[in-house]
Amino acid sequence: MTIQEKIEQLRTELNEHNYRYYVLAQPTISDFDFDMKLKELESLEKENPTFFDSNSPTQRVGGQITKEFNTVKHRNTMLSLSNTYSKEEIEEFITRAQKQFDDALEFVCELKYDGAAISITYKNGELFQAVTRGDGSQGDDISTNVRTINSIPLKLKGDFPTDFDIRGEIFMTLDGFNKLNEDRVELGFEPFANPRNSAAGTLKMQDSSIVAKRPLDSYLYYVVTKDQTIENHYDSILKASEWGFKTPQPDVDFIRKAKNIEEIWSFIDYWDKERNNLPFEIDGIVIKVNSFRKQQELGFTAKAPRWAIAYKFKAEQVSTILEEVTYQVGRTGAITPVANLKPVSLAGTTVKRASLHNKDQIEKLDLHIRDHVFVEKGGEIIPKIVGVDTNNRDQSLQPVAFIENCPECSTTLVRKEGEAQHYCPNDVGCPPQIKGRIQHFISRKAMNIDGLGSETIDTFVEHGLVKDYADLYQLREEQILELEGFKQKSTLNILKGLEESRNIPFEKTLFALGIRYVGETVAKKLAKHYKTIDALIAASKEELVTVDEIGDRIAESVVNFFVSEENITAINRLKEAGLQFAIEEQEGASQKLESLKFVVSGVFSKYSREEIKNLVEKNGGVIASSVSSKTNYIIAGDGMGPSKKAKAEKLGVTIISENEFEVMISGK
Repeated sequence: MTIQEKIEQLRTELNEHNYRYYVLAQPTISDFDFDMKLKELESLEKENPTFFDSNSPTQRVGGQITKEFNTVKHRNTMLSLSNTYSKEEIEEFITRAQKQFDDALEFVCELKYDGAAISITYKNGELFQAVTRGDGSQGDDISTNVRTINSIPLKLKGDFPTDFDIRGEIFMTLDGFNKLNEDRVELGFEPFANPRNSAAGTLKMQDSSIVAKRPLDSYLYYVVTKDQTIENHYDSILKASEWGFKTPQPDVDFIRKAKNIEEIWSFIDYWDKERNNLPFEIDGIVIKVNSFRKQQELGFTAKAPRWAIAYKFKAEQVSTILEEVTYQVGRTGAITPVANLKPVSLAGTTVKRASLHNKDQIEKLDLHIRDHVFVEKGGEIIPKIVGVDTNNRDQSLQPVAFIENCPECSTTLVRKEGEAQHYCPNDVGCPPQIKGRIQHFISRKAMNIDGLGSETIDTFVEHGLVKDYADLYQLREEQILELEGFKQKSTLNILKGLEESRNIPFEKTLFALGIRYVGETVAKKLAKHYKTIDALIAASKEELVTVDEIGDRIAESVVNFFVSEENITAINRLKEAGLQFAIEEQEGASQKLESLKFVVSGVFSKYSREEIKNLVEKNGGVIASSVSSKTNYIIAGDGMGPSKKAKAEKLGVTIISENEFEVMISGK
C-alpha cells in the first residue's frame, strides 16, 4: 500500500467512525482507538504535505483565523417561513395550497430547531462552502468554522448528486450550553443568555480552534438540487441520511407525513408537551408540502414560500410572587440582581430564582416586592421575569430600590458611563472579588493548578492564608495540614500543582491575572506583541490600541489594571515565585518580518502550511486568513485560490513563492 493509499484509507475509516459516533450515536471503536488513528493520519499528512486535503478529518480541530467573513450570494434564495400561533391559520394554509390541485396534498411535519440557519454546498461529495442565511439573498462564508462541527460530514458516501446545497440549523446542545456557562462563571465572565444566540455568535468567531471546542451540533433538513430522481421532500431527507448527513429521522418522530389538519395537529400537540425532554431547543413545528413538483407550482411570495408554514410554540409562562431581590458580586466586582421567587413549576423544573440583569431592567419592569410576576424561559436557560400583574398589585407594596452599597463589603457602588452594570470598586477588600480572582487564577484555562478548587480557595481565604493569588506561592505544608479536612496526600498535591504552574507560559499567566476584558485570545495577542510583562506595563493606551484587535475598552482596562499598586505588588511577588512573565525566544527567532502581514495559500513542497505560518510568526510576522488592503504578502503554493489571487492583484498585494519566502527569512 502506498503512502497516499494509506492516508486515504485512514480518512475513510475516520469519516465513517465520526458518522457512527456523532450522527448515528452508535460508535464501533473506543475513543482511544479513534485518537490513535487520528494521530497516525496527522503524522502521515505532516510528513507528506502534497496530499493535503481541507476536508480531511484532521482539519476539524480548527486553528485558522478569519479576520473578515466574505459575503457570498446564495445560489437559491434562503427565505424565511411564515409564522403562526393558531390552528385556524394552519387550516387556512392547507386550504389555500389544496385549491391549486385536484388530488389530495401530502404534508411533512418536522421540528423547528432553534439555532442558526445554514446553507452548505457539496461538490463531488466534498464540503465546498457553508454560508449563513444573512438577508436571504446573500450571507457570510463561515466554511472554516462549520468544518469543525463533527455532525456535519466533510465527505459524503453513496449515490449523492455531484453538486447540490443542503440547508439546516446549527445549534448548541443544552448540556453543552450549561457546561459552557459554568466555565464562563468560573472564569468570572457573564453567562451567555441562551443557546440560540451562543450558536450564532460562535459561528462568527474569528478563531476556528475556539469554535471546535464549542458544543455545536446540527440537523440538516432541506436538499436543494437539480437532480430529478428524488420526487419529494420526505424521501430526500431519508436519502440525505444515507449520504452521511444528520437529518430528522422518522424512528424518533422528528419527521412525520400527514394528510390533514388532524394528523398535523397531533404532531404539534405531541411535541408541545415533549419538547422539554429534548437535548436541544425547538420553538415550533414546520409543515411543508411534500411533493417537490407541487412546491414549485405553489411558488413563493416576496418573503416566504407558499408551500410551507411554521407553527410557533408559545413560551410557557407562569405567575408567581417576587419575595425579594438579592445581589451577587462577581470576581470583577459586577453586581447582578437576582429575583427570589415563590417556587413554581415551569417547563418541567421548579423555578425559585430569575436573573434581573441590572438596575435598568428592574426599573423597566417597575418591580415591587411581593408583586405577582410573570416568568418564562422562552429561549432562556435561566428563567426571566417578563412582566408584572399590576392589576393584582397591593398599593402598599414598595418598589424595588437598587442597592447603593456592595452587599459584601459596603463600599459605594459605581456605574461607568455607557455601561449597564454597577460595580464594587473595592477589588482588594471585597471577599467575593478576592475569592473570584483567585479561583480564576487557578482555573483550567489559566494556571491549571491541580489539587486546588473553589472550595479549597474559600477555606484558604476564610482562614487568612491567602488574600491574593500571589499568596498561594507562600503556602507551607504545615499551614495547610492545620486546616480541618486536609491530609498529607492532598496537601502535597496542592504544593506539587503550584510548583508545576511555574512553567505555565506567559500568555496563560497574563490571562490568569484576571484583567477585565482580557480573555485567552487577547492575552495571547498582548503577550506575543509585548514579549514581557514589563513592556506591557509600560504601554500607554495610545500604544495599546495599535495592537491588532485591541480596542479602546480593552486598552483602558489594561492601563487601569497596571496603575494599581496592589496589582503591581502581586505581579512582583509572582515574579519572585518564578512564574513566567516573558515569552521564551525560540531558537532561530528574529524580527526580520516585524509588523508584516502574510496570507498563506496553496500546497507547498518543502513545508506544510502550518510550518510556513510558524516560520512567519517565529520571525516576527503576522498571519492573516484573508487578503485585505493591510496584507503585505501572499505566500503562494500550488492550487492557490483564484479569488485570493484576483483580490491580491486588485489591491496590489505582493505574491511570493515558497523559495522567495525562504530567501526573505534567511536574509540572503
